[in-house]
Amino acid sequence: MNRKQFLFFLYSTPNIVGSLLGIVGLLLFFSGLIQDFWFLIILGLYSVGLIVTPRNPQYELSLRHQLSIDELRQELESLVSAVQKHLPDDIYAKVVSIKASIVSILPQIADINSADHHIHVIRQTVLDYLPEALQNYLNLPPAFANVHPIKNSKTARQLLGEQLDILDSQMKEIVEDLHRDDAQKLVIHGRFLQDKFSDADLLFDLNQRQPVAVNLS
Repeated sequence: MNRKQFLFFLYSTPNIVGSLLGIVGLLLFFSGLIQDFWFLIILGLYSVGLIVTPRNPQYELSLRHQLSIDELRQELESLVSAVQKHLPDDIYAKVVSIKASIVSILPQIADINSADHHIHVIRQTVLDYLPEALQNYLNLPPAFANVHPIKNSKTARQLLGEQLDILDSQMKEIVEDLHRDDAQKLVIHGRFLQDKFSDADLLFDLNQRQPVAVNLS
């Protein structure tokens, strides 16, 4: 077990529940309610918590790439709806804002050639950047994501919030540039997003396990 795997286990829900049951056993021992075989009882309580508590599910949020504009809208709506109950409210609000920016310009770009750079940037955001950032976050144990600092003393939740803020602001600027028909700025925004998010280790891909596709509904 390497360090990452150990941290994921340490912050996993089964380990937390097992540890709490073990603490209950210790309290029973110190209060004198259990004496004989106290260590085995505590170990048993921990084991029960570890075994019966559901493990953290693994999510796969990858979307199909061969999509029409209408299919792109539907896939985005489905993604946002699917993750709602799995994200903190502040994080979900950022996702909704990004979705609103994208949906607002889909009718405007419906007749643009699919190879156009404008379409490419939006497709990359919908199909790659946003789903991968959310997937990396959701595949972390909740306690780890919310408590453990992983980069610049920031937690995964804080880092995800920052990444979504970048996506949100860039998409808002892309909407404005499309309305102004400012092709040069659109190219600049597209390159910025590609440089920021196209890395294979987008955001904080700490999971080394292969995610299993599950139904988020």
